Amino acid sequence: MRFDALVLNASLRQSLVTVRSLGRRGLRVAAAGTERTLPALASRWCGRRLVFGPPPDEASGDYLDKIREWIDETGARTLIPSHDGTIALLREHRSQLEPRVRLALANEPALAVAVNKQRTQVWAKRLGIPVPREAVVRTVDDLPAALKEIGLPAVVKPSESWLGTGQEAVRVAPVLVVTATEARRAVEQVTRFEEPVLFQQLLSGRREAVSFLYSNGQMYARFAQWAVRTHPPLGGNSVLRQSIAIPRDTGRHAEALVRDLDLEGYSEVEFRRDADGTPYLMEINPRLSASVEVAVRAGVDFPYLLYQWASGAPIEQQNGYRIGGWMRYLGGDIEATVDCLQQRGRPGISRPVKTIVDFGVTFLKPMGYDYFDWRDPLPAVRATSGFIRTTFKRLGSRMRKAVLGKAAL
Repeated sequence: MRFDALVLNASLRQSLVTVRSLGRRGLRVAAAGTERTLPALASRWCGRRLVFGPPPDEASGDYLDKIREWIDETGARTLIPSHDGTIALLREHRSQLEPRVRLALANEPALAVAVNKQRTQVWAKRLGIPVPREAVVRTVDDLPAALKEIGLPAVVKPSESWLGTGQEAVRVAPVLVVTATEARRAVEQVTRFEEPVLFQQLLSGRREAVSFLYSNGQMYARFAQWAVRTHPPLGGNSVLRQSIAIPRDTGRHAEALVRDLDLEGYSEVEFRRDADGTPYLMEINPRLSASVEVAVRAGVDFPYLLYQWASGAPIEQQNGYRIGGWMRYLGGDIEATVDCLQQRGRPGISRPVKTIVDFGVTFLKPMGYDYFDWRDPLPAVRATSGFIRTTFKRLGSRMRKAVLGKAAL
């Protein structure tokens, strides 16, 4: 059997959404991951389950060799990645892969700007889009000047989310710092990869994202959401979000940026508002985002549109969607709540009582849950059992550290 698409990174929520989206439309879908128990591999619409490991490294040269094997085995015509490390790997070797398979990735000039926060900010400034006050820190020696210019608290961001190569490559998330010591430690973590750091002002207002499917000068779909809670709390993946009408300001800014970059395919442009409501550009995600299911359930099937674009098929025009729909990633929301309780008193973190009440009240709202679908229940079972296993491992690790610490005393 020849497959229409090979979906990589089966551990990610958006990969499961993609498998379901394409499978429901009668397309033949294969999916690949690092463990047999991953949710996307358990979907009824996954026609072929491919596993790579050990080691579970989706950014290594060995993984690239495996991708080539899978393309030959499945005859897949379209390859859909979502992991930053895998995308970096495919970009490095895309000239070798593109004669064999269509990659669901934007062209290289646009992609090179979109994945780099520093380049994105420079591009946005040229278009008159508000960006946070920031200083570029290339070494820890630059930090004192940045502290003086931006002040504390602040946010330390890597220029790109995926840093390094081979065994040293890691995904680096933004870090909130409230002291000079924390700032130095966070800067050292990034600059050891010889990459610059963006030392930005802290914005703790509403977080909004506008998503598009764009090709050849035409917008085929638009969608907006806001994140009520994220993990990590500062601004990681949204774990509780709602579909909203596209705001006039962020919608205009986001579309201008995508069009000017000529960023084809799917993209999500994120903003954070300040206390006065002014939106500031945070970043562009030029790949399917973890929160994409809220758009699919609202009526904008981005994974299918991305497949149509990448495969060269005619792209459906999708106008309009349901506003007010809620989606929740329960495992991530539990982790976000625990983090908020542990970080109480820090900027942007609610008081413990409010944190607990907000978490509980959410169960009273009608909403969809990531992974859960009555027509395809097994992925939710896999996700739940995986969350339980991971939680017990973390608890065991903390207990062992505590015991060792007491023994040392």
